[in-house]
Amino acid sequence: MHNNAQPSLRVLIIGAGFGGLGLAIQLQKAGIHDFLILEKGDEVGGTWRDNGYPGAACDVPSHLYSFSFEPKADWSRKFAPQEEIFAYQRHCADKYGLRRYIRFGCEVAEAAFDADSGTWQVASRSGERFRARALVSACGQLNRPAWPRIAGLDGFKGELFHSARWNHDYPLEGKRVAVIGTGASAIQFVPRIASKVARLTLFQRSAAYVIPKPDRAYRRWELALMRRVPGLQKLDRLLKYIQHESRVLAFSVFPPLMKLMQLRFRWHLARGIADPALRKRLLPDYPLGCKRILISNDFYPALARPNVEVVDAGIREVTADALVTRDGRRHEVDAIILGTGFTATDFLAPMSIRGLGGRDLNQAWRDGAEAYLGISVSGFPNLFILYGPNTNLGHNSILYMLESQFPYVLDGIRALRDLRYLDLKPEVQRRFNQRLQQDVRHTVWEQGCNSWYKTADGRNTNNWPGFTFSYRQQTCRLELDHYECTR
Repeated sequence: MHNNAQPSLRVLIIGAGFGGLGLAIQLQKAGIHDFLILEKGDEVGGTWRDNGYPGAACDVPSHLYSFSFEPKADWSRKFAPQEEIFAYQRHCADKYGLRRYIRFGCEVAEAAFDADSGTWQVASRSGERFRARALVSACGQLNRPAWPRIAGLDGFKGELFHSARWNHDYPLEGKRVAVIGTGASAIQFVPRIASKVARLTLFQRSAAYVIPKPDRAYRRWELALMRRVPGLQKLDRLLKYIQHESRVLAFSVFPPLMKLMQLRFRWHLARGIADPALRKRLLPDYPLGCKRILISNDFYPALARPNVEVVDAGIREVTADALVTRDGRRHEVDAIILGTGFTATDFLAPMSIRGLGGRDLNQAWRDGAEAYLGISVSGFPNLFILYGPNTNLGHNSILYMLESQFPYVLDGIRALRDLRYLDLKPEVQRRFNQRLQQDVRHTVWEQGCNSWYKTADGRNTNNWPGFTFSYRQQTCRLELDHYECTR
């Protein structure tokens, strides 16, 4: 990649979701204005821009799912709906004047590190070129929809779309609809469409644990009080943080605590589903918490509707107008909606990222992605990853993790004033990941199930196994002696 007189930036950020926006605000606060954000979409928001399906909402309380430095006192509900989160992201972009730093419709194809100049040379799909001292990936873990491998799917003649690319122009009223998948997206949109469609057939590969969602609209007086007494929201945020954080005890420290959640799940299922045969099919065959625990108050009642059928026989193939299950049954449908999640373990794919000596990141990660603190990868100098490997959570807010990463990344960017590049020492990465994988082994995610937290051969590349405050403590500053510093 030859430089065609592009001036070198201090920082180039890929992605304008929560990670990219938050870091940009922190860069400005640190007096750094020499940066650009490259965003493949036409608006900020990332996963909250893409997932506009009916019923999309967060399963972390809204006070916790917003930046601590940009509190919002007027969330309408305890768990914010997608429209409000997306509006909050646009508000952050506008309030901090970030739009002038963002190139929309600019998808990164490749990035290569040039050791002589200590810069990343980046090219977009349309051939634009950029140069920067530091490259930050803020692509997140949930940006590429996963399409299931089912024979004949591309020969289906009806309407077909993924929940993260919802077709709002297609009227579902009176249609026969198949939904494939029972993950976090499906349990939100199924109740919203079940009452509209003529028939809904839900194809489940494995049942999910669904517990009640302590959600409700905030009352007028609560909103007024939070507006007048800003400290109240901080307090509520802290209490919710502690309450969510205590769940780690169940996930990784003391799994018997899961028994309590198990009772709650059983009670919730029994209350929502009267039919014992259906109830039996909705019992998961793996330990609670091994996959993402889902929260919903209307999912089970939706499955109990007369026009809804749950099919767990497994799909053999799709024909022009039907899905054929392994037991030979044909389910004729007008539309198929995929609730099949994201390719979460392929962190920076499909971009080609080449570090020192032309080393390819996808190659370095072929046995599973790993990084130091989820942020730095040895052999890829001046590259920082937000919400990278093993920084996902089963129990608390990702925004807390992002806010822990910002100061660390800022330290790295500041250090590059006097250095050509910073390259993580391989033994630092190795020690950190050996310890991490040992910690993961004791968690509930390793109790015998496949989930999106893991690669095909079973390495957990997505989750942080401990307390988030211990993560924050480890990322509060960048230790230069963990890096080879080249002047």
